[in-house]
Amino acid sequence: MGTLADTVRGFWRRAVQTARLVIGVPDYDTYVAHMRLRHPERPVMSYAQFFDERMRARYRAGGGRCC
Repeated sequence: MGTLADTVRGFWRRAVQTARLVIGVPDYDTYVAHMRLRHPERPVMSYAQFFDERMRARYRAGGGRCC
């Protein structure tokens, strides 16, 4: 079983990740960990590529809805 400090660190990491998702900031570290674990044969995008791709997906012309 982990220490109180480990528990607090884990909670803090999840809280930060949730806040980023709420305000629309993509989580590059989670993406990299996922790619390395689940798709090791695929290349990992740089942060700039990842951020650009996430913003294009989020603000896709004609793909989103208004209101």
